Amino acid sequence: MSEVLELDCVVVGGGVVGLAVARELAIAGREVVLLEAEPITGSITSSRNSEVIHAGLYYPTGSLKAELCVAGRHRLYGYCDERHIPHRRCGKLVVASNEAEVAYLEKLLKQAKANGVDDCRLIDATELARLEPRIRGFAALVSPSTGIIDSHRLMEAYIVDIEAHGGAIVLNSPVLGGELLSDAIRLSVGGRDPVEIEARLVVNAAGLGAWAISGSLSGLDRKAMPERHYAKGCYFSLSGRAPAGRLIYPVPEPGGLGVHLTLDLAGQARFGPDVEWVETIDYDVDPRRADKFYAAIRRYWPDLADGALQPAYSGMRPKVVGPEGGGGGDFVIQGPEATGHPAYAALYGIESPGLTASMAIAERVGRLVGA
Repeated sequence: MSEVLELDCVVVGGGVVGLAVARELAIAGREVVLLEAEPITGSITSSRNSEVIHAGLYYPTGSLKAELCVAGRHRLYGYCDERHIPHRRCGKLVVASNEAEVAYLEKLLKQAKANGVDDCRLIDATELARLEPRIRGFAALVSPSTGIIDSHRLMEAYIVDIEAHGGAIVLNSPVLGGELLSDAIRLSVGGRDPVEIEARLVVNAAGLGAWAISGSLSGLDRKAMPERHYAKGCYFSLSGRAPAGRLIYPVPEPGGLGVHLTLDLAGQARFGPDVEWVETIDYDVDPRRADKFYAAIRRYWPDLADGALQPAYSGMRPKVVGPEGGGGGDFVIQGPEATGHPAYAALYGIESPGLTASMAIAERVGRLVGA
């Protein structure tokens, strides 16, 4: 391990955002190597979500989530059409279960318009029943721009683009630590063939592991790192036919968008995620959590039968704000100026709508690093 491999650009993390960043840099002409600790790309957060293309309704106007979700959604639909990536613009309904929640829908409509989402509208219970006869509510907000996507095919397309522009993806290659040099970064990479790398640019897009990567770099100012919190979300699948052809969302809860009905491209329904603040990462789904799911779902689908839900999977949201702060928080995307080192960029808190925003996030990173 005495020999040091010199590289132009290293992206750490092979989830959908890391792949999008590597793609952006490769297309810009950078020589890119992406390091992924796992045996396959996208096997952590990117494979444990709802696969929803979000319209951009919820996020505070002016936030990175709002800006990059809306911009990313437009780019993503175009990219899916161009590359024949399976997706469907199925739309969604945010349902108010009582009169008190209608005020939230009115506020959400104003928020959506302020964010540049101009195709939403409010409907009453009669129209809701006409659109989705099995769904009950006092009123609903219609979002036609919301959709679903095959996230694995999306990541495959990103990989094709990376490799077509000379980039490389190296699996089973965990970053064990590193050192900040004057104008480069030295990384120790483990795996079957450990290696020392010296890179002129390192982009930390490691998702849940982003804090650990930054924390392992000798010489990095820890004050640049935001807080870290984990919000676990469980999903339950539905046996039987889906009750709606659109995605159905309740009024949100702190830390998430509530237990919603989402669909895959085959029309199979699943519900989730809920929110559980945890200290450590684990993906077990406690079947007892179904009790709360039944209660939450029956607020908008009262005919859900007992025993119809089965544990499916769970995911972890990397958050920069914990429950005491309301569980929200924005994306944190730091270029060299924010990290304090000319060769280092880092992304933290890239949760939903990270998949939707992935191309716009990558474009922003490219600008910050001068690609």
